[in-house]
Amino acid sequence: MLSDLLAYTVRILPGLGLVTLCYLLTRPLRDPLARIVVLILGFVLIRDAMTPAGLWHLGTAGAVPWLRFTPDPALLVVCGTLTLATTALILRTDRRLAALVPWGRADLRTLGGGLGGGLLAAAPVLALAAARPLDERGGAVALSLLPALAFFAPAGNLAEEVLFRGLLQTRLERDTGRTRAALLSAALFAACHTFLASTVTDVGWPLLAFTLYEGLICAHLRNRHGVLAAALAHGLAIFLLSSALL
Repeated sequence: MLSDLLAYTVRILPGLGLVTLCYLLTRPLRDPLARIVVLILGFVLIRDAMTPAGLWHLGTAGAVPWLRFTPDPALLVVCGTLTLATTALILRTDRRLAALVPWGRADLRTLGGGLGGGLLAAAPVLALAAARPLDERGGAVALSLLPALAFFAPAGNLAEEVLFRGLLQTRLERDTGRTRAALLSAALFAACHTFLASTVTDVGWPLLAFTLYEGLICAHLRNRHGVLAAALAHGLAIFLLSSALL
């Protein structure tokens, strides 16, 4: 685990250094949009570098995208914990950004919306994948990995939802209104997967179609129930798609 984590850290460190410099230079700006864009660029770097580092694998069975994470549960737990800690640190030290995030209520409506949204997001891919043999769509996943995966999926995707639905969508609402901000947040979310779909991997348009669809669901949930529901939906969808349970 330590060697894999070290190699991954070395890979992303130069880019993260530049992103951190840009973030610090934009902190004095009254408008938070520049800082939000910088943070999204940093997240895209961290996420997409997982592919050459071997922390996850993406592919297609026909036109059906599939996803598998590293089989090392300790590595998943460490990465998920670091992601949560980094998100908390940014929001705690930048109060103007933290004030933008509409978390929503931690209640049954939020839970139901998040669970329903996650099932809705994953359902088309799972339905299409059912016609394909398991070994063509990533293969089986060890049951011992599932607890770590159940932690990592929501932890990592909470950060992504804070960025796109919490910060970006809220900031865009000031200029475009609620509906257009939701559409923009979904479209930009999908667009930020272009490099992953077309350069880092060969998954191509199926990944972009899925992320646009998922982004629309999460943007709607954010408007109805807050970021907590969107993050729950996103995390559940990724867990279902990567666990090979269905």
